[in-house]
Amino acid sequence: MMLHFLDIVGTFVFAVSGAFRAVKYELDLLGVLVLAVATGVGGGIIRDVLLGFHPPAAFRDETYLLVCFAGGLIVFLAARKIAPRWDCVMAADAVGLSVFAAIGAAKAAAFGMGTIGIVLMAALTATGGGMVRDILVCEIPMVLKADFYASAALIGGVCLIAARLLGLSENVQLLSCAVVTLGFRVAAMRYGISLPKAKSLSLSPSQLTQQRKSSNDRKMK
Repeated sequence: MMLHFLDIVGTFVFAVSGAFRAVKYELDLLGVLVLAVATGVGGGIIRDVLLGFHPPAAFRDETYLLVCFAGGLIVFLAARKIAPRWDCVMAADAVGLSVFAAIGAAKAAAFGMGTIGIVLMAALTATGGGMVRDILVCEIPMVLKADFYASAALIGGVCLIAARLLGLSENVQLLSCAVVTLGFRVAAMRYGISLPKAKSLSLSPSQLTQQRKSSNDRKMK
């Protein structure tokens, strides 16, 4: 019951974050609701489709969709009042991330997936909605270029696997994944932790190759 409650809360918070991305681009009401739904349940739908769980949980229990609509409407009507409290939204978002990672990993394990599959499903469930949101507004998904977000979910998935190997109960497995994911995410938010970024090249690879060949030709002459 508590896990389901946290799942609903996480869905709501993710929907709110998606709706704010719509506000950034001044989308209409439909656009706000679409991004709210995509962010709130997108990761879970992708996970269920990949696992062969049909129809996805979001359509089996319409509470998830209703919660997304509520989050989108609230942002559409009260974005100016919510924005100054964005730190609270981000704190709740971290909780949602941890719960989604735990649910995704546990569901993958229940479907008999291996170690890599479980870890990937933890991250995909937690971040899939955000990636769909960013793609819909033609942005590079945030999880691919900044923030210690998907990485926290991946680590959480590893912890769930470790708990399984130790023979711990399912509740302990879920709790370990959620707590570790939350801990890493909160630490990243507080201390600005992020992964190293790839440095851009001065020229494209083909141009650099041509430059090398030209240089070699001059040396041979």
